[in-house]
Amino acid sequence: MTSVPLGPAYRAEALRRMGESEFDVLVVGGGVVGAGVALDAVSRGLSVAVVEAQDWAAGTSSRSSKLIHGGLRYLEQLDFRLVREALKERDLLLTRLAPHLVRPVPFLFPLRHRLWERFYVGAGIALYDLLDGARTLPRHRHLSRRRALAAAPSLNAQALVGAVQYHDAQVDDARFAMTLARTAAQYGAAVATRARVTGLVRDDGRVTGARVRDLQSDDEIVVRARQVINATGVWTDETGELAATQGGLRVRASKGVHITVPRDRITLHTGLILRTEKSVLFTIPWGRHWIIGTTDTDWSLDKVHPVASRADIDYLLDHVNQVLDTPLSHDDIDGVYTGLRPLLAGDASDTAKLSREHTVARPAPGLVVIAGGKYTTYRVMARDAVDVAVRDLGTAVPPSVTHRLPLLGAEGYEALRNARTRLAARAGLDVARVERLLTRYGSAVVDVLGLVEADPTLGEPLTGAADYLKAEAVYAASHEGALRLEDVLVRRTRISIEERDRGVAAAVEVAALIAPILGWDEEDVRRESERYRAMVQAEMSAELQPDDASADAARARIWEPFDPRTGSRAVA
Repeated sequence: MTSVPLGPAYRAEALRRMGESEFDVLVVGGGVVGAGVALDAVSRGLSVAVVEAQDWAAGTSSRSSKLIHGGLRYLEQLDFRLVREALKERDLLLTRLAPHLVRPVPFLFPLRHRLWERFYVGAGIALYDLLDGARTLPRHRHLSRRRALAAAPSLNAQALVGAVQYHDAQVDDARFAMTLARTAAQYGAAVATRARVTGLVRDDGRVTGARVRDLQSDDEIVVRARQVINATGVWTDETGELAATQGGLRVRASKGVHITVPRDRITLHTGLILRTEKSVLFTIPWGRHWIIGTTDTDWSLDKVHPVASRADIDYLLDHVNQVLDTPLSHDDIDGVYTGLRPLLAGDASDTAKLSREHTVARPAPGLVVIAGGKYTTYRVMARDAVDVAVRDLGTAVPPSVTHRLPLLGAEGYEALRNARTRLAARAGLDVARVERLLTRYGSAVVDVLGLVEADPTLGEPLTGAADYLKAEAVYAASHEGALRLEDVLVRRTRISIEERDRGVAAAVEVAALIAPILGWDEEDVRRESERYRAMVQAEMSAELQPDDASADAARARIWEPFDPRTGSRAVA
């Protein structure tokens, strides 16, 4: 099946369809769950529309630990069902649904005590393996101190007596969610970002659609639907207020902060997982970097722009330095990112103790709400939400088929990977570059390489972000729905967390590359570049502050006066 380019022409047509048709299902929210709901519904033969106020995965779904895992620590909470479910989903993603985007990664669990801890941790990881009925990944193994240090030379020998090694999987979370949305569009869903729901439409007490404002043109349309599914994550409560009901579901935001450090600052041949007083801390291989995270603290400030404070960063450094032979410092950090977990609110005083399970509710006729859950189990959440919605359609609807529906880029991925040398020669690129492109685009790499073959200058690396080609910026706007410079630098690529300047050096060039596709002139390029620089400056200023309140205030002092229409300061 030919992929559907999510460029400006597609978006305009999708919004036109939304304003003129009635859909079986309208999905509100373009994170991994909303995009998953759209794919589940459209693959059952339903007509589907999806609207997202910002960008695909702009919230939680681009700011996770980037792991596809069963949740080893949930075994301590005796949540065996959740772990088993997540491990099943992990195996599906690795082998069938998205082998181009999801890949195995080993983790080392250092042990500090000789007898009881090896037995306790070993038994837990053995159960973790046992719950993975598919046995897709290697089984765990116990390591002596000598063998653990061989796998992780940067560990302080005095910080461990041995280790247990096991495997999980990782993913580029933002690209995965965007790929879900593209796959849904490929099967006929009408999808649009920068389209905010401003109200729900009711007829005789029943929700029958939503009023949607196009943030690009400022036009408003009414999208009619037989069922509306609210999949807005940490904004569930706010979206629920549009329906004048909460439906018994409340979501509590938990802040998770991660830092990235260059790969050469820590010598490891494996990832790390460390126990902390609150939760666990991961050190995860990520290209030329390590991702270190995460925190788990309550957040009640700006949900659109959550920021890290110096206390968050110090927490991460302090804990990872407890086991490193050469400590990390603030100067070693290249990137910082902050996300909010949408946890089902309960009586727990600590967000680390709140449930990662999900709930589906029907607070009003015609309205379904899905909340909670984990990134790994997005597909189960989507299936459950659609199952509830279709009960009210009055017609027979087939069951979910997403467990055997490969995502865009999965079909033909292995064959193209085997042909990577030939692909590289044809495009005039080195093989390592093509291998990296394959892990980002799968079989859709032929579209990216086609751009290079048509214009060899697009095969050049981006200025200030040499890991990415100019063609990737162009493709982000022409095929992947990027409408702002931020969409490209933060989510289609991960330049914002991989370059020490957060992508500022690449901003003008990337803006100029996507300008012809998005219809920008020189003033638009200047405005978008300045807007991105202001965003980076605001986040970096926040990271110097001692706590959440001062960090949020520091961000607001820089960001709030910025006028995105003119690309300049509205307030001196």
